[in-house]
Amino acid sequence: MNQAMLFAESAFLPGGWQRDVLLGWDERGMLTEVRAGVACPQGVARARGPLAPGMPNLHSHAFQRAMAGLTEYRANPSDSFWSWRDLMYRFALKLTPDALGAIARWLYVEMLKCGYTSVCEFHYVHHMQDGERYPRQEELARRVVDAARETGIGITMLPVAYQYSGFGEKPPREDQRRFINTSEGLLSLLDSLRSAVPEHEGLRYGIAPHSLRAVSEPGLRVLLAGLPADAPVHIHIAEQTAEVEDCLRTTGMRPVQRLLDGFEVDARWCLVHATHVDEAETAALAASGAVAGLCLTTEANLGDGIFPAVDYLARKGAIGIGSDSHASVDWRAELRLLEYGQRLVRRERNVLADAAQPHVADMLFAATLEGGARASGRPIGALRVGSRADWIVFDPDHPSLMERGSDSWLSGVVFAEHGDTPVLDVYAGGERVVDARRHRDEAEAYAGYRRALAELLR
Repeated sequence: MNQAMLFAESAFLPGGWQRDVLLGWDERGMLTEVRAGVACPQGVARARGPLAPGMPNLHSHAFQRAMAGLTEYRANPSDSFWSWRDLMYRFALKLTPDALGAIARWLYVEMLKCGYTSVCEFHYVHHMQDGERYPRQEELARRVVDAARETGIGITMLPVAYQYSGFGEKPPREDQRRFINTSEGLLSLLDSLRSAVPEHEGLRYGIAPHSLRAVSEPGLRVLLAGLPADAPVHIHIAEQTAEVEDCLRTTGMRPVQRLLDGFEVDARWCLVHATHVDEAETAALAASGAVAGLCLTTEANLGDGIFPAVDYLARKGAIGIGSDSHASVDWRAELRLLEYGQRLVRRERNVLADAAQPHVADMLFAATLEGGARASGRPIGALRVGSRADWIVFDPDHPSLMERGSDSWLSGVVFAEHGDTPVLDVYAGGERVVDARRHRDEAEAYAGYRRALAELLR
């Protein structure tokens, strides 16, 4: 077996920062050796700075990156998520396969440059602009999977089931026509996609019932029955108060309560947002083993609300982060806003830490690595044998790290903003895809993205 190797003077292992770490990985891009406290073997390359696992991005709508910044004006006296959604639907109706592929490719370059090394793509634009199926029904999803392969980012592709426009099986709107599938139709699309591009170390398939308002409970049961028992399942839930109120009015239960009571929600589930949960739901969600998928910059951009992170983490609930609509593509911003939101609510500092780990950044970094890996359904998020060889190398001369001890490195990275990223190099599947802050595919991906914007915004 051929093995590549890299030596790091400091690396963030499952127990924290360790000195003199040797990493080895095979031709599949999987770690085969992780040893701390060893000398650097002769001829082995050295990492150019402190090394840490790459961050999983557990929630992405790739096409929305192209509309970031285009909705920041008051369209009516009560702008909200719902008015933003109307604009997003109009944008989605204009997408072509080539444009979607170009947007995803550039977005994934951006993700890798900031230190995201895997993504869960919550993909719901399936059909042609008139709502008819493409000759290859998996066409658009395949363009996104291809973009991940081209850039090197690992991906969990989650085709979205979207059937209704509201609770009570309200018929879909005309501007949702590119999203709509029956449960059987969505499973057929997934089968076609899996046949066209089989799973491998860098690719996993799951499914995403859009939300309880968009998929009926019988439809959700059909979806689950058609999946492997360990396939990831992601769902939007309780993102807005209007959704909670509609669910109560229609079913007599709150969304998270209804999902947990009606289905066997476990560690393969990711409940995206779960912003508006009461105390009982918070406790039950934490106990389920499911991951709360927090998308802080998007939730702030849309005015959604603030997740009860203090109570949830006190109950040992699992969390991960996603960039969602991609108003920001930087895991540091997500972690920073996660902590700052709790500070504003509680009027305290250093809230998301405890006696065992008093450093907020270290605690949140470790928690979101673990939760993001769980939600991805892939062996990522840790430098251990059997995991994918995904990591980032920080620039030791960056102002947020220089002259600091290892106990302050992540605090500087997350909370000391200096404009440019402290991420110097990025490896995904054992390949260096970002070298000195430049992605190997950057120029070509940028040109394609610019062409896509010219097409969509004219």
